[in-house]
Amino acid sequence: MQHIFSRQTLPDLARAQEGCFLLTNGLGGYASLSTAFSMTRADQGLLISAVTPPNVRRGLLARMEEQITCGGGAWHLSTQDFAGDAPAEEGWRSLSSFAAGDVPCWVYERRGVRVQREVAMAQGVNAVALRYTISNRSSEACTLTLRPWVLGFEKGHAPLQPWKVRVEGDRICTGEGEVCLQGSDALVPEEVRHVMQAYRHDAPDGRPEKGLVASAGCIRRTVAAGECATVWLVASDVPCALTAAEIISAQSARREALRRASGLQDVVARELVCAADAFIVDRASTGGKSIIAGYPFFADWGRDTMIALPGCCLSTRRYEDAKSILRTFLANERDGLMPNLFPEGGNEPMYNTVDAALLLINTVWLYVQDTGDLPFAREAWPVMARIVEKYRSGTRHGIRMDADGLITAGGGFDQVTWMDVRIGDILPTPRHGKPVEINACWYSALMVMDALASLLGESAADYAALAGQVKTSFRAAFVRADGCGLRDLVSGTAADEQIRCNQIWAVTQPFTMLTHDEARAVVDTVYAHLYTPCGLRTLSPEDAQYHPVYAGHQKERDMAYHQGTVWPFPLGAYYLAYLKVHGGTKAAAQEVRQAMLPMEAILREGCVGQIPEIYDGETPALSRGCFAQAWSVGEILRVYSVLERIENA
Repeated sequence: MQHIFSRQTLPDLARAQEGCFLLTNGLGGYASLSTAFSMTRADQGLLISAVTPPNVRRGLLARMEEQITCGGGAWHLSTQDFAGDAPAEEGWRSLSSFAAGDVPCWVYERRGVRVQREVAMAQGVNAVALRYTISNRSSEACTLTLRPWVLGFEKGHAPLQPWKVRVEGDRICTGEGEVCLQGSDALVPEEVRHVMQAYRHDAPDGRPEKGLVASAGCIRRTVAAGECATVWLVASDVPCALTAAEIISAQSARREALRRASGLQDVVARELVCAADAFIVDRASTGGKSIIAGYPFFADWGRDTMIALPGCCLSTRRYEDAKSILRTFLANERDGLMPNLFPEGGNEPMYNTVDAALLLINTVWLYVQDTGDLPFAREAWPVMARIVEKYRSGTRHGIRMDADGLITAGGGFDQVTWMDVRIGDILPTPRHGKPVEINACWYSALMVMDALASLLGESAADYAALAGQVKTSFRAAFVRADGCGLRDLVSGTAADEQIRCNQIWAVTQPFTMLTHDEARAVVDTVYAHLYTPCGLRTLSPEDAQYHPVYAGHQKERDMAYHQGTVWPFPLGAYYLAYLKVHGGTKAAAQEVRQAMLPMEAILREGCVGQIPEIYDGETPALSRGCFAQAWSVGEILRVYSVLERIENA
């Protein structure tokens, strides 16, 4: 799928900078600028390198200033806002088209000069390629000047004081790193300059609204009247032997190979196959694979990984990657828990999550269902059995089985479900007690253990009997008498009766304890209170605690984060639940396809080709938070995979 933007869709500076592109390298490194080729966030840049994959990342090449001079005139191709007196670069005024396909491509035309820019990122190394094709149909020679603006600091750092920068041959030594430049034309040293950029998309969220970047050289190419020329360069953190043509060709070939391997036919689904690839990364500390939760802000987290994996890996048939990711987390199980976060260096992972370990058991089952790989299930069995044992006897963060067989978790300031925001001593969504989705996962995990025990010849212990107790207790505790689906929590507080999206996962687990009518009530309640075409609200608009707008500084944003904000990833579960309660018929599949028509538009807004983290709750239109989110992509991919399975049956 190729998304085309033109002057009609990018008519002014705000619209031209509204969206962005994302390229990744499988290490956690990435390239991302706005559709106008500007930095609108401190976390953006043309080369964010993964120093230690995937989470130790450094901003190296911030952006490229590009200027054409022809006759007596000069104009920019690049666009950038600045803080202070520096005049803005307004290349968007000459932008004829932006095609966001396998290789992002911009075309600029002015006074008889046409310039095409292509950008690609190499896999497995920290290198980005730029290729410019200049067609000079004017009557005078024209000159393209490229000026790399660099940083050299931890990703997202927005320095306010100048630092030392120098050019050594084809290298720009800057901050804590260096930018190696190889290409068709030499880098010419210049006097070091620093300029203060403005970050228009960070300022409203209380993030750094400005920061310095530095330049110390430029590249120039003059093209005679009536002539054409190609200028290319590769920027990397260490010398790179690849040419721009090789990187561009490899990027196109890789994306096409991923689409073919997935077997998916829907054009949006095939686009999401490539989107999913951005999140699957190497983890240096384990020597295996992991999943980045979101760009540009997040790391690889246990909960997000287990939710994203079925769509990003199983629906795309990346089974070896799935197995490697599962092994990464299996190897780091402690006290029956999976890491919520991998701190880098010699620190221990953080284990403050109740759902990741249960999700892992269910994900192993989905993997085995797709692959028949019982040897891997046998490998995972001891860890899975230990998870169940520890959940029964009790483990960290108040996680334990109660006398009724249900799991209780949390306490104090511990926030261990996905609704995990804490602002000092404030817990906007305190879900201490027995959360609905945790106990739905618990029941399913017990049934998985019973089924796998039979397949592997292992002792089934009393998994089935305990699952029976959980089923009885769950239905008694969570099914609402008023027909409005399920309670969100069993805690003895008013939060128990809040209508939240968490209940939808009680319908979509591999094994569920609900009757058809109970499941149908969940689907209908979620649709009535929480459904939008972009995602599910986290809280009913009828609730007094409903916050419809996600904006402002950290505290303001966090108060809305799970209190009405729309999240795309539960939308996948909603559609899967709808298909389930309607018998998985072709007619039901057609209803879901019709409902998912806005997905193509969603892929054009924000980060082109990606699905974001969140939207506002009242009128979801513009994406918020991370502009590319793994579990958003993964869960929607699962729906397309199931739709094709139903339609092809």
